[in-house]
Amino acid sequence: MKLQRKNRLRAVAFGAIAVSGALVLTACGSDDNGDGGQGGNGSSKTASNVKCEGKGQLLASGSSAQKNAMDLWVKNFMTACKDIQINYKATGSGAGIQEFLQGKTAFAGSDSPLKPEEVAKSKDVVKGGQGINLPMVGGPIAIGYNLPGVDNLVLDAETLAKIFDGKIEKWNDEAIAKLNKDAKLPDTKIQAFHRSDESGTTDNFTKYLKAAAGNSWPYAPAKAWAPKGGQAADGSAGVSSQVKQVQGAISYFELSYATASSIKTVKINTGASAPVEATPDNASKAIAEAKITGTGKDLALKLNYTTKAEGAYPLTLVTYEIVGDKGNKAETLPATKSFLTYIASEDGQSVLKQLGYAPLPAEIAKKVRENVASLS
Repeated sequence: MKLQRKNRLRAVAFGAIAVSGALVLTACGSDDNGDGGQGGNGSSKTASNVKCEGKGQLLASGSSAQKNAMDLWVKNFMTACKDIQINYKATGSGAGIQEFLQGKTAFAGSDSPLKPEEVAKSKDVVKGGQGINLPMVGGPIAIGYNLPGVDNLVLDAETLAKIFDGKIEKWNDEAIAKLNKDAKLPDTKIQAFHRSDESGTTDNFTKYLKAAAGNSWPYAPAKAWAPKGGQAADGSAGVSSQVKQVQGAISYFELSYATASSIKTVKINTGASAPVEATPDNASKAIAEAKITGTGKDLALKLNYTTKAEGAYPLTLVTYEIVGDKGNKAETLPATKSFLTYIASEDGQSVLKQLGYAPLPAEIAKKVRENVASLS
């Protein structure tokens, strides 16, 4: 099905904090539980329209792409629901899925949906059910660069593929110059940084390169970086920090990291009439072309990385919250549902655009809310 964008959600003020502290491990179907329990006070409706149910401590981990959104969501939720504590650790999608499959977390964040073998393994943890993918955060993967004197840089998929595969080594290479005729490109060595950890952002970036760059990207898409060479750093924070510090550097990370660090970003030549900038609105235009490939309550999406629609930024990702469809741990299920209900709500989604993310299209957001409500 095509996902069409609806009316824009209203803007609200935002802030972000880091949530810390040693919290008890909780999981669906896990025996390694903590103090969490259902709230003795029942549910209540707060002034900020957050419905608080349950109490206790939740541990979640995974995608660093959604960290900035998760920081704000946790802050807002815990302000409204003082009996619930949430600790989300941005360990990367691969590590988040592993911890969920080991029964250590209530839910995981991942920029790629579960693989069939991971779904099968989840049945050992979520008794009587299985792990499902609930899309929650959309947005562009920005290509950030550090090149003094070059404030407007255009690249296409083929050139990006050759840069990150080490085939283009200097910033004044003919292929780059052809796309930037008015730019004064220096004879500077390109310092291409990739993620050292298994990352859903890497998975989506390499899916884009494979789909849009053709034979120029000979590697299978994966969470782990395949090409030899280049330089590596941990997490989106790590690679964006390197770009900020190293002259000649280039890397891929979520737009919010570029915005927070004032990092210049590449416009992508997609074949449309004009190169496309990485913005939430432009990402939304591409995400609107996604198709649901999951079955039942699973809402895994297939993105269109080769779109040539005007103003559609093709290098996007969707972050999923991975949770059991049923068989979740009774002590923590109310709090888990309460938090997921909030972040999928209009209030939860409306803050995303200001952080550099794209709210979910209306149709998919409705399905996510229905599926969260049905978790058991």
